[in-house]
Amino acid sequence: MKKNSVIDYLSCIGFKFCAFFIRLMPINFSLFLGRQLGRLMYCLDAKHKALGYANIKKALGEKLSPKEIRAITKKFYLNFGQNIIEIFLIPLFDKKYLEKFIEVEGRENLEQAFKKGKGVILLGVHAGSWELCNVFWASLGFNYNLLVREQKQPRLNRLINSYRKEKGCLLIERKNQTRQLIEALKKNEAVGMTADQGGASGELVPFLGRLASMPTGAIKLALKYGAVILPGYYVRKIGPYRKIIIEPPFELQISGDKKADIRNNVARLAKNFEKNVRKYPQEYLWTYKIWKYGREKQVLVLSDGKTGHLRQSQAVAKIIQDHCAQNAIACRVDTVEVKIKNNFVFSLFSLFSGKYNCDSLAHYSPDIVISCGSGLVALNYLVSRENLSKSIVILRPAPLGTKRFDLVIEPMHDRPAKRKNICVIEGALNLIDEKYLNQQKEELIKSTEYRVPSTGAYIGLLIGGDTKQFQLKKQDIAQLVSQIKQAAENLKMDLLVSTSRRTSKEVEDLLKQELKNYPPCKLLIIANEKNLASAVGGILALSSIVVTSPESISMISEAASSGKRVLVFEAPGLSIKHQMFLNVFTENRYIMRCPIQSLGQSIKDIRATKPVMKPLEDNLKVKEAVKKIL
Repeated sequence: MKKNSVIDYLSCIGFKFCAFFIRLMPINFSLFLGRQLGRLMYCLDAKHKALGYANIKKALGEKLSPKEIRAITKKFYLNFGQNIIEIFLIPLFDKKYLEKFIEVEGRENLEQAFKKGKGVILLGVHAGSWELCNVFWASLGFNYNLLVREQKQPRLNRLINSYRKEKGCLLIERKNQTRQLIEALKKNEAVGMTADQGGASGELVPFLGRLASMPTGAIKLALKYGAVILPGYYVRKIGPYRKIIIEPPFELQISGDKKADIRNNVARLAKNFEKNVRKYPQEYLWTYKIWKYGREKQVLVLSDGKTGHLRQSQAVAKIIQDHCAQNAIACRVDTVEVKIKNNFVFSLFSLFSGKYNCDSLAHYSPDIVISCGSGLVALNYLVSRENLSKSIVILRPAPLGTKRFDLVIEPMHDRPAKRKNICVIEGALNLIDEKYLNQQKEELIKSTEYRVPSTGAYIGLLIGGDTKQFQLKKQDIAQLVSQIKQAAENLKMDLLVSTSRRTSKEVEDLLKQELKNYPPCKLLIIANEKNLASAVGGILALSSIVVTSPESISMISEAASSGKRVLVFEAPGLSIKHQMFLNVFTENRYIMRCPIQSLGQSIKDIRATKPVMKPLEDNLKVKEAVKKIL
């Protein structure tokens, strides 16, 4: 006997065994057990509970607090447990039971629908006690046809179908559904169908705030054969007492364009059901991927306030946006800056509690969470877990490790481990590409304050600043300026210069003293005084030779990604890891290096020989890695 057959046999025996004892109990006590079953599932079913919570947050989170969302999730499980118990009780559902425990709102709508004589489609969504409602429809004196899907266990499937038949349901199996559906409607019978979970072949329409796949069968039948669609919703009042809401016949809007009519009416139906889902959220089946086939993505970028980290996160977000655009998927990116006082304590708390309190993030329901730097690793983990989002972290995710994230992007000089979810890059991610450079160049040229000429031979100079180990000394910068002035005058080139926010005051004063009134200097940006967003990108776009200070991996990576000839001057105080980064870049022909005292000569040599440089292509590696997780 096959393994599946054994499971099928045991499942059927177990079902009958449980059903025997449950039917001996008073109805209120059996439903009490159902609520306890729901509580047990809420505690143990971590996967579906997380999916349910995430779905409720996406659908209703704008108006609800996390506490309220958890409460609805728990109520759903309590209802779901009772719905399971009611499957065992199907043989006990007679007319007397139904009249006692079921209140019907809108019964006149049902009578009105049959008067048309072309059949009635009783349309619902996956909500409430579906088996109880099927028995209710079959008890009303008209032929009720139920669409059934074959389950994995044939014996158990046959047993439950036998219960349905005993209560008057006429079953239509999926393999013969079209012919039987048409015959039933032509006989002015009722057919039970669902309006949600359309799968890959459904119509994408707005549902609970996002595009979801909805089945088109009911609308197609109504349009072609004139059947009346009656939307219904099922609500548990308390214990066995239920209310069935039968809404007025759904009025089709017909324009003559078949495809447009199907889409329009499916969308209107989805909106109709959405009203009741929002009103009675505890009834809806939240534990499936509602928006699986939707063509939308929401990306949340977590920022720690550090510009370099933010730029790397933005680079990944742009890669995702480009990928989505190529696949006709709408992509929205939100950026939220957060501050964590003690990252180590927060990380421990995140592992053991699984909760966080951050008002600025409470109403975001992202599909993808991106962060850069160890300070946001724990928060990324919590937010992505709560929303069942894909998680992407840049740089080593200490102290949590790499296994908890869908994609970890680590630079080579950090010596990352070899794992499937780790993408190794050589520098720092950035937004630099041809399109970006052209945009930044145009913005810089159009700046009325700086008035940079659009044509000319430019040397770009990007000056960073001090770090824990490294310091840009005033005397070194003085020598640098002297060398670069000499090269500019000899080669008849102009200068475009920008500092960073880390540049010291004494270096800034020196640059202003030497270059502010120096005619070949067409641009001098002191970032701490008045920064210009397009300064770095514009300088890289306009310059044929770019000179940078050696301490900033981010700045050097941006310059190397531009494809220009990049010259990094040498200075003492760099860490071994940083030296390794510079060595890799030099060996791979992304940059060239020289001592400050020979900078002028190096610029002349570059101008004369025009050496071929390789552009840094880290973004392409990340693009391939992102494709795999999307």
